[in-house]
Amino acid sequence: MPKDVISRDSGALPWVWLSVGIFVADQLTKYLATTYLNVHQPVPVMPLFNLTLVHNTGVAFSFLSNAGNLARWLLVALALVVSTIIVWWLKRLPSGQRITAIPLSLILGGAIGNVWDRIQYGYVVDFIDLYYNDWHWPAFNIADSAITVGAVILIFGTLRPRPEQAG
Repeated sequence: MPKDVISRDSGALPWVWLSVGIFVADQLTKYLATTYLNVHQPVPVMPLFNLTLVHNTGVAFSFLSNAGNLARWLLVALALVVSTIIVWWLKRLPSGQRITAIPLSLILGGAIGNVWDRIQYGYVVDFIDLYYNDWHWPAFNIADSAITVGAVILIFGTLRPRPEQAG
């Protein structure tokens, strides 16, 4: 089959390999965190950075952490719907649209990493603890980082002028 037919059929789906890489890195680091860290006991790495194992039953900044099992399954369902939409979007996206495909793949990998935790444990494993003096940013993980970086790139990629719009 000619190469142009394959790329038209698959769109930007080959970028899903980036999602797989994010998922693997996320799960590996979470495995290491749960194996070598104790819950809520910081391990200093360098100034402003600890490794601190946290079990997050909520979403960003522990929002909904006391909402119970219903919230868990609603968050799983929401993540799966969003992931399905992203895969559909990648399939329809022209293969050369890296500025959209890369952030979507980062978001997809992160979403699947966190949903895997929710299904398996009932919470998300967080362990990256950034702080200044007594102020701590909420603990997060590789999946959260991928989602955040992907969202920022997607927003800035959307806001940047297109060549046909410039000057």
